[in-house]
Amino acid sequence: MNKRSPMVAGALGIMIVLLATMAVFSLERLPILGAASNYTAHFQEAAGLEPGNEVRIAGVKVGVVDSVELDGDKVDVAFRVKDAWVGNNSSASIQIKTLLGQKYLAIEPRGDEVLRPKDPIPLERTTSPYDVIDAFSDAASTITDIDTDQLASSFETLSQAFSETPADIRASLDGVSRLSQTIASRDTELQQLFEATGATSRVLADRNQEFNRLIADAGPLLEELNNRQQSISQLLTGVQRLSQQLTGLVRDNEEQITPMLQQLNGVIDILNENNDALVRGIELYAPFVRLYANVVGNGRWLDITLANLAPPGLPLIPGYREPAQDLRNPVQDVGAN
Repeated sequence: MNKRSPMVAGALGIMIVLLATMAVFSLERLPILGAASNYTAHFQEAAGLEPGNEVRIAGVKVGVVDSVELDGDKVDVAFRVKDAWVGNNSSASIQIKTLLGQKYLAIEPRGDEVLRPKDPIPLERTTSPYDVIDAFSDAASTITDIDTDQLASSFETLSQAFSETPADIRASLDGVSRLSQTIASRDTELQQLFEATGATSRVLADRNQEFNRLIADAGPLLEELNNRQQSISQLLTGVQRLSQQLTGLVRDNEEQITPMLQQLNGVIDILNENNDALVRGIELYAPFVRLYANVVGNGRWLDITLANLAPPGLPLIPGYREPAQDLRNPVQDVGAN
């Protein structure tokens, strides 16, 4: 009986696991029944379309964009579609999904036969939108190229040429002349405005995913607020009633509250005048509290040390000594001396 090498068995096992993993992640790409179909479309420009964007038919998501690559003077967009029919005369267009510039690929199925994956959708049947950022940039460049002084002069000349016309027409031309003068005087501001608008549009486009998440997160919040609408209404009603009661309380006790507030102002003035003394008292109170705690904090007695209680120079003799003077009968002691 032949023994199989453990190394060969291990290598075969690892290869099988890798193939199974690749099959799981590429299941939609495999040419099996029910899998997604892969197609390609040619565009003049990508117009902001990126891999991972949605593919829609009649507004319904049916697939995803796999890649966007430059091929000479055109752009090849590879995408896959699942559970949807794409005809051999279908058209494709890049549409704007959000105001922030996110795009999706729209497919309009046409034709008598199913589109073969190897046959791309040609340029004649694809369209790209005009990018908002490019629109602002082009507007800014166009305004920069305009000679506003010459434009104002032209309108002024036109107004003077029609000076003998009826009053209505002359008033209209005077308004056009004033408008041109206003535009000429605001030339720099308009250029800065369009440049700032273009920069803002680019920032919003770069932060598109963050804005989408913000809008998506706002949905549950609004739903929860809607569910708790009755509770919030009751809370607001209670706050309104409380404010009304407090207003009535103050109004009913205004005569008592006014003198009390005046007296309180007097107390505050006194405290302000003696602020330095209060600060000094608080500073001295701290060591007093510390020493007092040391005296009475050891038990039911006072822990005190009396220094220099005996007169200086008196020898320290242990034991009991008779007093030099009997304080109970001082007269007799004096007579005896």
